[in-house]
Amino acid sequence: MNDHSPTRMIPARRLVWALVAAGVLGAAGGAGAMHASNTLKTSSTAVASTAPAEAATTSPVLASAVPATGSAAAAVASPATLPDFAAIAARQGPAVVNISVTGTVKTQAQRRGQMPDLDPDDPFYEFFRRFQPQLPRGGEMPTRGQGSGFIVSEDGTILTNAHVVRDASEVTVKLTDRREFKAKVLGSDPKTDVAVLKIEARGLPTVTLGNTRDLRVGEWVLAIGSPFGFENSVSAGVVSAKGRALPQESFVPFLQTDVAINPGNSGGPLFNARGEVVGINSQIYSQSGGYQGLSFAIPVEVAQRVRQQIEKGGKVQHARLGITIQDVNQGFADSFKLPRPEGALVAAIEDGSAGAKAGLKSGDVILKFNGQPIVASSDLPALVGQAMPGETATLEVWRHGKLETLKAKLGDDGDRKSRVARSDDEGAPQQGKLGLALRPLDPQERRDGVKEGLVIEDVSGPSAQAGVRPGDVLLAVNGTPVSSVEQVRSVVAGAEKSVALLVQRGKDRIFVPVKLG
Repeated sequence: MNDHSPTRMIPARRLVWALVAAGVLGAAGGAGAMHASNTLKTSSTAVASTAPAEAATTSPVLASAVPATGSAAAAVASPATLPDFAAIAARQGPAVVNISVTGTVKTQAQRRGQMPDLDPDDPFYEFFRRFQPQLPRGGEMPTRGQGSGFIVSEDGTILTNAHVVRDASEVTVKLTDRREFKAKVLGSDPKTDVAVLKIEARGLPTVTLGNTRDLRVGEWVLAIGSPFGFENSVSAGVVSAKGRALPQESFVPFLQTDVAINPGNSGGPLFNARGEVVGINSQIYSQSGGYQGLSFAIPVEVAQRVRQQIEKGGKVQHARLGITIQDVNQGFADSFKLPRPEGALVAAIEDGSAGAKAGLKSGDVILKFNGQPIVASSDLPALVGQAMPGETATLEVWRHGKLETLKAKLGDDGDRKSRVARSDDEGAPQQGKLGLALRPLDPQERRDGVKEGLVIEDVSGPSAQAGVRPGDVLLAVNGTPVSSVEQVRSVVAGAEKSVALLVQRGKDRIFVPVKLG
């Protein structure tokens, strides 16, 4: 199973954000120390049933949940004052569940002394190298995992993370009154990491759902879940940021908090000061595998949209524009004469895509999507991904120094992932001329697929220090297509602080900001 199997740890110098299921080794639940550097982890636990139990290297703090009683305080303090966490835990805690899953991990090893086919960066690689346990015949290793969830309907609908139940052969839900139910996975959406479960029961306690629209940075929030298997544990903190974009997670504008979230909290609810669910705890950023002050939750609105689609049709759809975008830094803002560095810079448009049909062009800067401001480029994929295919979206675009409004009938993302162009160097203020040696495309280069622009034969000065490379094809300067050296000189002559060069590098098109002297 993908998220309950050995997972990859990435070296700190690459600073890659990755989802990993981390934590407990051995069917008895002993904690195994699996250390990594600067790794983003999912907060569910993974257990290999064939691994021996080891002593825990950390000592989680045990937090007793306040028992639910009919006399529990109904009123909770407003966000402006210290909330009554005990009242929230007493009223909402019974609707938070523990989720256990079982499955298998396929390996190639069938006898002692033979290593399974694992990546050296995988945390289980060192375990197999040292202990070389005997695997069952057939090369399959039984695994178990744990997570959290919460009940949203009295007849047994439960929300959790998709990674908690991914590839599970059996899912068991345990309530706070110790009753256990076999759960059916109605559907899951890996792109938002939301899954919907169903158990056969009636009259169940449910959480109160809220919204993130009025949630403010700095407000108190509270999480309830099963860190390291300690059921119904409560932890509290504040909202650190809203609309946070994470690498490879383009469909979710995460809530960032400093609530203590650990392996096993995945899928559990995040409550505001009024005791309303505002998010699903999903990921942590950690050097050690445990909580280090950075936790991320999926906004409840995203989860609700996924739930509605799954309950209606059993699957989830996401819209797409079919464009490649870049962030707008100060250099680009100066080049395109934007008042401030914000928006999503269009680097390339797929033929026949929704963006192409809407009339988007390379060099356009999308400032609003359906009236929602685009501050960072990562805001756009999240908004598009939450829309439905076939919807007509209104785009506010900055083009050649003025605002334009375009209409786009959104396509279906299907299994295709959004692409975000990245240049290798952000560039820095430099002195001197543009520093490019250019020539026209020869007939062979045109036959190879590049039909316009100028080949960059040599790079020096500001262009070299901004990251332009020999062999790149210069397509446009400040959004103006160029096919001759004279055109380049003309556009650069009218520029003041910087220019934005659109270059083709291999199959990718990216904008590179170049500061002028």
